[in-house]
Amino acid sequence: MEKKTVVFALTSSVGLANEIVARIGIPLGLCEVKHFADGEIMVELGESVRGKNVYIVQSTCNPVSSNLMEVLIAIDACKRASAAHISVVIPYFGYARQDRKAKPRQPITSKLIASLLERAGANRIITMELHATQIQGFFDIPADDISAISIIGEYFKNLNMKDVVVVSPDHGGTTRARKLAEILHAPLAIIDKRRPKPNVAEAMNLIGDVSGKIAVMIDDIVDTAGTLTAGINMLYEKGAIAVYASCVHGVLSGPAIDRLKAAKLSGFICTNTICQDEKAPLYPEMTVLSVGHVLGDVIKAMEESKPVSEIVAEYFK
Repeated sequence: MEKKTVVFALTSSVGLANEIVARIGIPLGLCEVKHFADGEIMVELGESVRGKNVYIVQSTCNPVSSNLMEVLIAIDACKRASAAHISVVIPYFGYARQDRKAKPRQPITSKLIASLLERAGANRIITMELHATQIQGFFDIPADDISAISIIGEYFKNLNMKDVVVVSPDHGGTTRARKLAEILHAPLAIIDKRRPKPNVAEAMNLIGDVSGKIAVMIDDIVDTAGTLTAGINMLYEKGAIAVYASCVHGVLSGPAIDRLKAAKLSGFICTNTICQDEKAPLYPEMTVLSVGHVLGDVIKAMEESKPVSEIVAEYFK
């Protein structure tokens, strides 16, 4: 695999990329990302990619637009260096929340990003826990949406908790919460929530029973933690004896960490689809789970022409 496969890390996902190549058993590809004083970006490849399968690893998290431009420029560099196949591994797909016109005259930015990636020269997209699975349909190239719920589920299984109920913070996350509930063999509850404006959530009602139980909330993204705060308060009001909160993508913008610290959480769990090296010291109670082994196994399956679905299914056993 080392002779035909190259994995490059851009600035937002160096640590994760190192875990991926360690799982695959190849060295990390050599490349340099330069940011000039005026904001321009240059990506220079440090080794030949002619005729090789290239994987570019980069989460398009904060700073979103800068990280996205790094990806587009890296794709162009690989294409012009005669790479045989270019796959972009985007563990956290920025702009995924702009997947529809919620109001008149709004853009569908996730479709725009899909078009940009294709136009730049990407042949395949690999991402994790898309905010809306239909975003896969925005691409005219293969787009794999890999679930990270099995990783979170394994963590909670190892805690050996009793009387657990899995809680979805909204109707949109019900499918995700049901997956976790199946792993934990636990019942499901749903918070009926409305969002009057972005980053503002109002918990309205609870569908299900949490009284006298340990509640495990699961979401795809925690941004400012407004949804979590409203949900945690409601769960305690409804009689939950403890609340754990978990997500795949810990964006943790603005007041998020302060809100999480102030909440009566028994634990907060996220993954490293977004690097938490800077925020972890500010919130040492946070548990960060790695997705590197899953993405490494997915890449190995692709390189060996094996079905990705079998890899994903193996983690849900």
